[in-house]
Amino acid sequence: MAERSEVTPAGEGAPQGAAAREYLKYTFYRVAQSWRLQPREARAAQKRSFSAELSALCAEYRTRLYSLVGLRGDCDFMTWTIADRAQDLQGVARRVVSTELGAHLETPYSYLAMRKRSVYLGGHEHAGQEGAGTPTAPAGASFLFVYPFTKKREWYALPFEERQKVMREHFRVGHKYPKITIHTGYSFGIDDYEFILAFEGHDPGEFLDLVMELRTTEASRYTAVETPIFTCMATEPDALVEALGG
Repeated sequence: MAERSEVTPAGEGAPQGAAAREYLKYTFYRVAQSWRLQPREARAAQKRSFSAELSALCAEYRTRLYSLVGLRGDCDFMTWTIADRAQDLQGVARRVVSTELGAHLETPYSYLAMRKRSVYLGGHEHAGQEGAGTPTAPAGASFLFVYPFTKKREWYALPFEERQKVMREHFRVGHKYPKITIHTGYSFGIDDYEFILAFEGHDPGEFLDLVMELRTTEASRYTAVETPIFTCMATEPDALVEALGG
């Protein structure tokens, strides 16, 4: 798996520099039925203006768009924003909901995380490696799999050397899937989960195989919560709004 740091716990190791602490924000939106009850002409105009606003946001911020129409029943699209400041995350959210179509949007899921260097890398490091805590651009793959995650408290009670040994096995499995790129986000104290993982890839079947194999590792025994899981398809503004129908 490309540039893989795996599912890595936080809370240990040296403090990180401010430049390494990018925010990772995943916001899932659902279009309320009230929007579809409007006249077709009104919806068409709102779709055009909403697409224009999304295009502007993607140009001004590090924001990527994903459609979930037909892939999941409780949300229609997702914005993934990478930012150095929390104010930028608020700016994106404000502009989305300030549109006419945005007035009909609900937010069933929203996840906030930050980058941080993995304490389990040890000597397993290379240039541009995910998990080093440095800013990393999205790979631009066709799919993004968003994966909130929390470990059992028993995991943190294990000696560090034992945890590192367990994670080395996890690394080995990940390296068998080099076309999958992981973005590990830490959410300790700033959101409900401990981690928000995002896996980029072009083949959902390959990600399915990876997750199945990871279930056989020792680390899997220490999983407390790892749902919901989202399969998101990369898209552009015009295609995103057209997928909403109307």
